Amino acid sequence: KRTSTRNDSPMTDLSNCHCECGEAKFNVIGKPLLRAYCHCTICQAYNQASFADITLFHEKDVLKPVDESVEFKSHKFPPLLQRGNCVSCGKPALEYLNIPAMPQVVIIPSRNIQDKSLTPEPVAHIFYNERVADVKDALPKHNGYLKSEMALGHKVMLALLKRNKDLKNAG
Repeated sequence: KRTSTRNDSPMTDLSNCHCECGEAKFNVIGKPLLRAYCHCTICQAYNQASFADITLFHEKDVLKPVDESVEFKSHKFPPLLQRGNCVSCGKPALEYLNIPAMPQVVIIPSRNIQDKSLTPEPVAHIFYNERVADVKDALPKHNGYLKSEMALGHKVMLALLKRNKDLKNAG
């Protein structure tokens, strides 16, 4: 278990993200990489929902809580994903995804993002084979661990490459 310590910044009443009760506050200062729906059983249990509506950000674009309002733990080995819950309400706040040789990604339940301009249209369903109910939309639906992880990883890498290209063109 750990508490938030990296990219810490003083939180104000102007935070644009928070957990359900509002105690675990944090800020997003950059554009999202992507948004997706995860149907894995761990996300279902963690979010207490039939699937997780998640928005992913580059780690440097999220100013994490400085206090100990979020407690992190891993639900699976290896501990690539640290899921953070508010210590007050116990609801999901934010998650750190650490894949070796890749930039760190922060996953935020989309409902925790107050500024809806920071929640793009979703790009895919992952772990769709573990769904509770069918979803009727035109999004790609990826089944199984490997296909889901590869599809999401590919989309994250493309978004990071696009971001780097945009930064070079702007500067």
